[in-house]
Amino acid sequence: METVAIERVTTYDTLDVASGIARLLGHFGGMAAFVQPGDRVLIKPNLLAGKPPEAAVTTHPSVVRAVIAAVKAAGGVPLVGDSPGIGGLATVAERAGLSQVLAETGTELVPFQEIRAVRASGTFKRLELATTYLDADKIINLPKLKTHEMMTMTCAVKNLFGAVVGAAKPAWHLQAGVDRELFARLLLEIYQVRIPTLNIADAIVGMEGNGPGSGDPRQVGLLLASTNALALDCIAAEITGIPRKLLYVEREAARLGLVGSNRADIITVGLPLAEALLATPFTLPHLSDVQFGLPHFLKNFLRRHATARPEPLPGICIRCGICVAACPPQAMAITDNRLTISDQRCIRCFCCRELCPHAALSVHEGLLARTIKRFK
Repeated sequence: METVAIERVTTYDTLDVASGIARLLGHFGGMAAFVQPGDRVLIKPNLLAGKPPEAAVTTHPSVVRAVIAAVKAAGGVPLVGDSPGIGGLATVAERAGLSQVLAETGTELVPFQEIRAVRASGTFKRLELATTYLDADKIINLPKLKTHEMMTMTCAVKNLFGAVVGAAKPAWHLQAGVDRELFARLLLEIYQVRIPTLNIADAIVGMEGNGPGSGDPRQVGLLLASTNALALDCIAAEITGIPRKLLYVEREAARLGLVGSNRADIITVGLPLAEALLATPFTLPHLSDVQFGLPHFLKNFLRRHATARPEPLPGICIRCGICVAACPPQAMAITDNRLTISDQRCIRCFCCRELCPHAALSVHEGLLARTIKRFK
């Protein structure tokens, strides 16, 4: 059986979070059960972009602070690292409120720059991941619980995509992002290359709607922890009321028979699960895949005529070019002082919305897509 611990924490007050982390870890024997003296411990938060903590885009600095303190108390050497979707790590950490925590705790910020090729099992035989990530003695994964326009939900497994460095991210979106099941398989193979020692999810304030970068903060009031990222994600989805049929990573993990993907094999401790369930489920993103179970020869047609797609908001878009540079299939361009998107080349990965610092892209959903969703 896989164990997921749940604790009620309703604010980001430093003492409240530290107490919540201590209670979470207590269910597993404390941080000393995971970290030995002298271990170099990589703490991997979600640092998608340089947004303030209240935007609920990144792991809150209070959670990072509490985990750093717990690692130090166990005799470990904490390091904080990630590869943001947009911007340099130092800049993103500053804007996300993390730099002050690092300075006050004397913790090193380690950018993911050098890469090393590793063998993967399954579909993707070779992956290039951050050397810092691969070489750490222990990894503590600190995801933020959010919706995701491509994967429906991002939490523990999806957060490990940050081990892919810089420009390789859009390249993988281009290679695997056309098919959500295939991209879910990529995420699972990255996860299996280096399984984190511990996963702690920041779900005090999550994000619903058009996450992971443009959604709405949602009070959840919880911290979750597990040694199994898949089990944690499974319980997180149950708490937020996200249907399993929309959870691409979980469905693919179940198909592969991965440990942690079977709900019957997961127990919860701490706050009773019934008390953790939200009264109102998360508002979900505009999913572009309305093709469940259809034969492949119909999918290309429906992808073009019955899917949601990104659309620029002329009054908000300042044509900064960030989305153009990040677009995996190079479907975007600025022409005559206007942002354009090629519908034929767009793969509906929504990287543009995820990375836009101005929330200047909306989601356009076709009439047929709305009709199908209504009848479903």
